[in-house]
Amino acid sequence: MGEYSGKNVVITGGGSGIGFGIAQLLVDRGARVLITGRSQATLDAARERLGESAVTVRGDVAALSDLDALADRARGEFGTLHALFVNAGIVRNVPFESMTEQVYDELFEINVKGAYFTVQKLAPLLSTNAGIVLTTSVANVIGMPAISAYAAGKAALRSMARSLARELLPRGIRVNAVSPGPVETGILANAMTEEAAEQLRTQLAADNPMGRFGTPEEVARAAAFLAFDATYTTGAELAVDGGVSQL
Repeated sequence: MGEYSGKNVVITGGGSGIGFGIAQLLVDRGARVLITGRSQATLDAARERLGESAVTVRGDVAALSDLDALADRARGEFGTLHALFVNAGIVRNVPFESMTEQVYDELFEINVKGAYFTVQKLAPLLSTNAGIVLTTSVANVIGMPAISAYAAGKAALRSMARSLARELLPRGIRVNAVSPGPVETGILANAMTEEAAEQLRTQLAADNPMGRFGTPEEVARAAAFLAFDATYTTGAELAVDGGVSQL
């Protein structure tokens, strides 16, 4: 019997990166997980690695019809949920002067609206004492170039964690946030050229007090703590960032 045996969990954006790291940790410790994402190929690859304890649902968190379908599937698979990890998100490196309405809207549709309505649709399935964990970012407290719209969305998530923590408190549901710093997830390579991504990796590592990137597994351990073990903590944000936002 694992530490999380009998626990049912939904992880949005669970096919890769931090979301997959959370899924892998929880499955290894006995939980059943439902992971979502927009790429069926990525979900299939994740399901192959996670095994029979994982269920995949393709969908876009920015589409409320997809979130309704996700809630229905979670209800059918699990009935009751013990944790929800609101992790789906995108980053677009666009300088302020070059930002377009289309990119701005895309960032907020997925990172903010998607997170808000993910919680709204799935909260009815959460048990008393369940935990919700939102993935924010150190970008919500550190001024960084070329990601102003992304950072604003992550700051909105930080505020959301506090507000939803208060609103869901009567049901005994805790809401917290995990705030990663630079983590090796492949997201930089998807957001810019490989040359630019490598330059940014080097700069971010050099600027980090620990002198390195974190791993999805390190963020996953913190997220799992907030979801299951931090039973007297709600509305908080836990930085997992090598000290870059603290030192």
